[in-house]
Amino acid sequence: MRWRFIAKTIGILIIYLGLLMLFPLICGLFYKDNSLIPIAKSIGITVCAGSALFLFFRNTRVESISHREGIAIVAIGWTAVGLFGALPFYLSCGFDSWVDAFFESVSGFTTTGSSILTNIEGISKGLLFWRSFIQWLGGMGIIVLSIAILPFLGVGGMQLYKAEVPSPVPDKLRPRIRDTAMVLWKVYGIISLAGVILLMMGKMDLYNALCHTFTTMPTGGFSTKNLSIAHYDSIYFDTIIVIFMLLAGINFSLHYQMIKGKPLAYWRDSECRFFIGVVIFLIIIISFNLYGSVYKQIGEAIRFGAFQVVSIVTTTGYATADYEKWPAMSQVIILLCMFLGASAGSTGGGMKCLRIMLCLKYCYKEIFSLIHPHAVKHIKIGGKAVSEDVVKSVLGFLALYIGLFGLCSVLLAGTGVDLITSITAVASAIGNIGPGFGLVGPVDNYSQIPYLGKWLLIWCMLLGRLEIFTVIILLVPEFWRK
Repeated sequence: MRWRFIAKTIGILIIYLGLLMLFPLICGLFYKDNSLIPIAKSIGITVCAGSALFLFFRNTRVESISHREGIAIVAIGWTAVGLFGALPFYLSCGFDSWVDAFFESVSGFTTTGSSILTNIEGISKGLLFWRSFIQWLGGMGIIVLSIAILPFLGVGGMQLYKAEVPSPVPDKLRPRIRDTAMVLWKVYGIISLAGVILLMMGKMDLYNALCHTFTTMPTGGFSTKNLSIAHYDSIYFDTIIVIFMLLAGINFSLHYQMIKGKPLAYWRDSECRFFIGVVIFLIIIISFNLYGSVYKQIGEAIRFGAFQVVSIVTTTGYATADYEKWPAMSQVIILLCMFLGASAGSTGGGMKCLRIMLCLKYCYKEIFSLIHPHAVKHIKIGGKAVSEDVVKSVLGFLALYIGLFGLCSVLLAGTGVDLITSITAVASAIGNIGPGFGLVGPVDNYSQIPYLGKWLLIWCMLLGRLEIFTVIILLVPEFWRK
């Protein structure tokens, strides 16, 4: 492990983060609010800290990045941006402690959307803009962004890309990894721009259109309103946001193919068909369960049922209804949605549909083998056989995911949090969703979670955003040995 090079790279990331704080500073200047001083101080501290690291190790040069160094850079880099990203929150008057500020920052960068704020609308516009902007950055991944923009990371970028991109098999769209990252960010930016325009067409002002697009595309869920999207009570806004949550939950390589003139790419992709099919099926089930028991009109049942299903499945976490008041069947479906997640290669979290598909196909293969013990049957996705290494990796991931979920639920309950809150808060954190049930329901927040519980959930959010292995491997002694 060449720690001098790792420190230099982290320094570059921190400098870049400090420069990005100029955007909320401009926002604060425009609205003349009290976020100017906290953000200005944060820029100074962040840029100075990053520059110190970079200058101290500036003479360190390498020709390639090893797999272990790539993992270390991503894991430490995300922790570092979470720490420095919390400075604007901590230096303002809206957060009671460093833990709360760090929690909000990590929740933003990991696109979880869990918040400790009890009065969101009481926070300055500059800080709320930063709160939304860090979700947009975290959605496609600040490491991927750095590979695309910063020439300093041009060497060995594939190791960072593999450790960062949330997919069992990362899609390499171009021969050069830097070009691939740039393509992904261009697609991300184009769809985001379309989202802003459509929200403004519904009479939403530019500031709120930007903030909500910044948190819809990364499937983050932070809102500038206390009631989230329910504040607007608009069928138009609900529809637009549902559409863009679905787009964000689909593999971005398919969007690239669509832009290149291949509209059938969505249908030809088996995971995309599975994802959309499951979403439609769950919407139908929940809508009929809500019709008559909660909503008198089928249109209302579909509207609110569809929004909550899409929001949770894509791990966005927006809310237009309090699903804790829904029938038990609908609540169980919402809970299961927290584990399902969106497509691989999307900005969504959770287990990912591709892994669920592989697991189901593996289970079927085992049952088939019991009936035909001498038959040779391969697991296929999209007509292509999946190697045993990938299947083992997926099964290992799912086992580790469930195991960590159980362990962290027990640990959170040990801090004094009730059963329902413990289970759903951990499921929400690892899945990067946001709301849960109990104390962290869709109309509540995480302010009542004790400090130890918040530290645990911060770790869970990083686990989920970095696909578990990138974080867990740091705890294995062999990782640090030569």
